[in-house]
Amino acid sequence: MVKVSRREFLKTGAATLASFTIAPSSILGKSFGHISPSDKMNIAAIGVGGIGHSNINAVKDTENLVALCDVDWNYAKGVFDEFPNAKKYWDYRKMLDEMGKSIDGVMIATADHTHAIITADAMTMGKHVYCQKPLTHSVYESRLLTKLAKSTGVVTQMGNQGASGEGTDLVCEWIWNGEIGDVVKVECATDRPIWPQGLNEPEKEERIPKTLNWDLFTGPAKLNPYNSIYHPWNWRGWWDYGTGALGDMACHILHQPFKALKLGYPTKVEASSTLLLNACAPQAQHVKMIFPARENMPKVSMPEVEVHWYDGGLLPERPKGFPEGKPLMPANGGLTIFHGTKDTLVCSCYGENPFLLSGRVPNAPKVCRRVTTSHEMDWVRACKEDPEYRVPVKSDFSEAGPLNEMVVMGVLAVRLQGLNKTLEWDGENMRFTNIGENETLKTCIKDGFTIHNGHPSFNKTWTEPINAQEFAAELIKHHYRAGWALPDMPR
Repeated sequence: MVKVSRREFLKTGAATLASFTIAPSSILGKSFGHISPSDKMNIAAIGVGGIGHSNINAVKDTENLVALCDVDWNYAKGVFDEFPNAKKYWDYRKMLDEMGKSIDGVMIATADHTHAIITADAMTMGKHVYCQKPLTHSVYESRLLTKLAKSTGVVTQMGNQGASGEGTDLVCEWIWNGEIGDVVKVECATDRPIWPQGLNEPEKEERIPKTLNWDLFTGPAKLNPYNSIYHPWNWRGWWDYGTGALGDMACHILHQPFKALKLGYPTKVEASSTLLLNACAPQAQHVKMIFPARENMPKVSMPEVEVHWYDGGLLPERPKGFPEGKPLMPANGGLTIFHGTKDTLVCSCYGENPFLLSGRVPNAPKVCRRVTTSHEMDWVRACKEDPEYRVPVKSDFSEAGPLNEMVVMGVLAVRLQGLNKTLEWDGENMRFTNIGENETLKTCIKDGFTIHNGHPSFNKTWTEPINAQEFAAELIKHHYRAGWALPDMPR
């Protein structure tokens, strides 16, 4: 019999095996067409100095790390030293151009504003992608990656690792089994930010370190003068690069409501916050979203539901029956409260430690697939399976894309709060329907609060009024800096 390597089999598909013999599923296994575990993936990692290192650690023992890319070679030095045989790059575009033929998958853990363009470029080259949360910086980018995942057929996974945890599975199974009745309200909160926010834009331009390529870090965003307050890590609080506490934590905390309640596009959103500055996310926020009724499930209805988000120390009221003396905010920094017509379900970040306020412990059927490896290794597993028989990962872009639209919709509501209205959203067409053509908006450039000789002065600096429709449109779909562009939206 002619021997066919496992890698060749992945390319030729099930038809090749069928030409040899017809084998029962008990021989082929559940994942018919699965590559041998000994056949390693060649993985490139982009953004390796922070959470990217954690992602690498999850796959390094079984897969090949062939390329490492980072815009800050000082921040990435430890990882570079750990993998001396991996080729090193500043610019991911050069890496993909030179090594594209030898790379199977790409892991992306850069700043939020560059997630979409890097991920889209890798997907259009046919590379499997693992991208950190939040998936993108804007609604349009999320929609694009959702459609690219479908059109390219590559394996995709967003880095909200709680999606692969049993807590998320239990929350879904309990709700779908009708254990708490119909859910009409959900409240979510985080103790973030734990990095500086609510800051004035820095006025001092600093010298760019020799180990940092500031132009590449900026990527598609506007090129600001360099200041060490932006990088590393603190970028997440600045609107040009990050999405604040919402982007950092909501993909972990809103995922359980999104999945369990089968949410789609919200129809109404509104927000409030501490002082909203033009360049930096506020210290604390509250967002409210209304989702229309969805198709009922066999054991539970899906009526209209309102979802609340709190951060920066803000919390919902303690629900009736919540144990006295028990902190409302769990130690892992995330809280979700599902208010049902029969009971109340509470869980922490990632859906962990779910419980009912009634004290009852549900015995619902286990209908969700359990992941017994890591979130990253489940992605590797799917990459090695034949596409026709592939078992989907837990946060592929068909789910992560729409979830991320929900997350960045919260950012939109915060940044448009100066319109002083409940915003009405047409999700299908990605536009607000109740912002008038001539409506204007001002944003605060600088908080000029000072104390002189014991007397306070409140001297804020504001932008001139700008067209609200145009401002909203830019937040929904960014105009990239010259030299950077996304692929076209698939039909």
